[in-house]
Amino acid sequence: MKIMKIGILGGIGPQATGIFYLKLIDKLQAEGLIKNNQDFPQIVINSIPAPELIFDKIDNKDLDIYKKGLKELDEFNPDFIVMVCNTIHLYYDELQSEIKNELIDLRQEVYKKIKSLNVKSVTVFGTPSTINLGLYNFEGINYLDVSKDETQELSNAIFLFNKGFEKENQRRKVEVIAKKYLSKDSEIILLGCTEFAVMLDSSEIHKLDTIDVLVECVVERCRLRG
Repeated sequence: MKIMKIGILGGIGPQATGIFYLKLIDKLQAEGLIKNNQDFPQIVINSIPAPELIFDKIDNKDLDIYKKGLKELDEFNPDFIVMVCNTIHLYYDELQSEIKNELIDLRQEVYKKIKSLNVKSVTVFGTPSTINLGLYNFEGINYLDVSKDETQELSNAIFLFNKGFEKENQRRKVEVIAKKYLSKDSEIILLGCTEFAVMLDSSEIHKLDTIDVLVECVVERCRLRG
């Protein structure tokens, strides 16, 4: 049987990519898909030093390194590619058109997960573009939106966390905002940035972790292939 080959566009940030990879391995094992080491898929990670997409406006030139990274992965001819970044999925159609192999659409995977949870009220944490352009705005969902100041505070936390600056302090700031909206009748905090998924991985707040959504999507494909 042909070994499944998976491409991962990561480095955005690299810690989130590392956690995605480790969670993927753990999930494959937990699901009983690994009988011996040869059962693991071939995984090609391209960790790119791309700019954080934390600004109100994202220029086309900011996307160039993402396109380059995807094209490099495409040369390995993977069965599919995942991008360990949320904001970049705003440009999914444009990026998919740049490569021949399938690019997993995280937005659609998040939508399916929200529907399966029967969640009706959500607060989205993410970069200004993710929030303002409504990457995760779906019909039938009530959104309790963070304020403009809180959006900026969340963006600063992403930037500083990626730098390794007072990481615990960034985590606390994000968790305080999350608890505020959960107390305002938001059923769940959608962690629409992988850095928030890293920060709040061990937090007990009610959250939807997009790293976990990506992992579940990949494992399901491995299961179907097996």
